[in-house]
Amino acid sequence: MNRIKFTGLALSAAMLLGAGAAQAFPALPNLTNLNFATTANAPKGSFGYVNPAGWTGGSGLIFIDSNATFAQSAAGPVYLTTYGNPAAGPGGNYVEADGNPIFESGFNYTVTGLTPGQTYTLTFYQGASQQTGFYGQTTNQWIVSLGTTGLSTCIGCGVYDPTYGSNRSTYSSADPNASIAASPLMTVPTGSVVGFNFVSVNLTADSTTDLLSFLAWGDNGTTANLPPIAFLAGVNSAAGLGVPEPSAWAMMIVGILGVGGLVRRRKQARALQA
Repeated sequence: MNRIKFTGLALSAAMLLGAGAAQAFPALPNLTNLNFATTANAPKGSFGYVNPAGWTGGSGLIFIDSNATFAQSAAGPVYLTTYGNPAAGPGGNYVEADGNPIFESGFNYTVTGLTPGQTYTLTFYQGASQQTGFYGQTTNQWIVSLGTTGLSTCIGCGVYDPTYGSNRSTYSSADPNASIAASPLMTVPTGSVVGFNFVSVNLTADSTTDLLSFLAWGDNGTTANLPPIAFLAGVNSAAGLGVPEPSAWAMMIVGILGVGGLVRRRKQARALQA
């Protein structure tokens, strides 16, 4: 009987944990080329030249890199060379994008099977560095959108930024109902590199078929050519999905402590009865 009650309490704690974990939104469906496998030419090459399967757009200084050989990596001798390669990623190819909005554009993937109004969780790995031969601290992040159109930029349309001595640019989607999110900001010391970090954003579909769009956004969107370089890999990676939120971990710990306390009290009661 005691064993049955104990199992029930343990199950209750597990259910509390599961309830917290279940609060995560479903993963964005039907993304197949998570690591930018190429169909035409091997890395390292510009986005359009290498032509990663399923992805469109990506004009300007956006490249597909690989860790297969040093020559194909971001820090390798082939243009555009950075001060370092992002470490601890998911493996496979990765995107290297100049975060100066003058030299890049958004790139997109058509996502089908969506439920309008449903919020989805998108996960990926991001890192950052700086082009060799340039100096000064930079910042970078990814702007991500889900809508019937991709992201576009307006060069110098924003306010003047005294930090970089130039006007900020702006980004937008022609779809007024597009869902747009920004990844955590990465700060890169001059001549340095930030390794891959696993991040997630939540996006809400407004159609059964939407465009998933990525745009590297460096130095608050200024056109100061330091330049900031952003890395992207492992789009929609399963790692990290379903991991409980801190509140869920707290509930689990409370539940386990409660079970442990009950067991101790029962042992003490049996000892007194003996």
